[in-house]
Amino acid sequence: MRIGTQASYSGGFTQTAAEIRDLESAGLDIAAVAEVYTFDAVSQLGYLAAVTERVELLSAIFPIYSRTPALTAMTAAGLDFVSGGRFTLGLGASGPQVIEGWHGVPYDAPLQRTREVVEICRQVWRRERLDHQGKKYNVPLPADQGTGLGKPLKLINTPVRERIPVMLAALGPKNVELAAEIAEAWEPIFFMPERAQSVWGDALAAGKAKRAPELGDLQVITGVPVAIGDGLDEAALLDRVRPGLALYIGGMGARGKNFYNDLAVRYGFEAEAKEIQDLYLDGKKDEAAGKVPDELVRATSLIGPESHVAERISAFAEAGVTTLMLQPLDGSPEGRLKTVETMKRLAG
Repeated sequence: MRIGTQASYSGGFTQTAAEIRDLESAGLDIAAVAEVYTFDAVSQLGYLAAVTERVELLSAIFPIYSRTPALTAMTAAGLDFVSGGRFTLGLGASGPQVIEGWHGVPYDAPLQRTREVVEICRQVWRRERLDHQGKKYNVPLPADQGTGLGKPLKLINTPVRERIPVMLAALGPKNVELAAEIAEAWEPIFFMPERAQSVWGDALAAGKAKRAPELGDLQVITGVPVAIGDGLDEAALLDRVRPGLALYIGGMGARGKNFYNDLAVRYGFEAEAKEIQDLYLDGKKDEAAGKVPDELVRATSLIGPESHVAERISAFAEAGVTTLMLQPLDGSPEGRLKTVETMKRLAG
């Protein structure tokens, strides 16, 4: 089991990068940078590449709509170059709230676009001439939309690797099937080991049946809130996790168009998911957080003494997880460092 963490995107990044260096020394395997409606992730990943030596770097995630496929490929090749081959390209469709509300572009055909983006990226990294013939990305453009002068080009530079690993963030059955088919890694959210097979098993099996052998085994990367130790106030710590779950289940989308709410329903929390969403969208965020089921909070977190956390790590591993992205509940640099050290020891 590998251990990672996500760099903070809301504070001073120089301080965060210095902490990532300390965590790297403690054995951290992966450092991720998110990109939502924040500073762009590319500049911060480049900064991390310059100040780290061993830790792998991950975009978690680049929305597929915010860059052209060729620019995504160029960016990934550049980050892989400056990091010495340590970059993984994390991609995802995000959702209408960010794509339409922030980027101002239509949220359409996420599955087809994802497939084409990955195909184009791999063509670029192999330095093939691009001849866009997809359903969503194609040339030459019709005369009324362009000049008709486009011609196939190939990347000028030679990438460090012609196959940069791709991770797809996916939740719905079709998206997960696609990830299992074409990506090196898959990132689910709110991963419940005991229910993962019933929710995602069929989709994973269908995707893996079409998977190319050169992709290797599908890596599974998921985030977990973590607090380890004896005598913890576990109830208080679990309460700190609830608002984040309520935000996604209740507020990340509209009624009838919230992928995270849909996941809670598939997990078996249909009534709770509806109540959380109703409260959240009515502005009652604290009440919504209070309705997040204990079972969901406990199953998706690592909170408790070392013996309990070790058991839960095993449960995640048995369910197919290969990397745990830690979200330490101790907010101090010292506490986060201790969390990484302990998790490295427990995860073996």
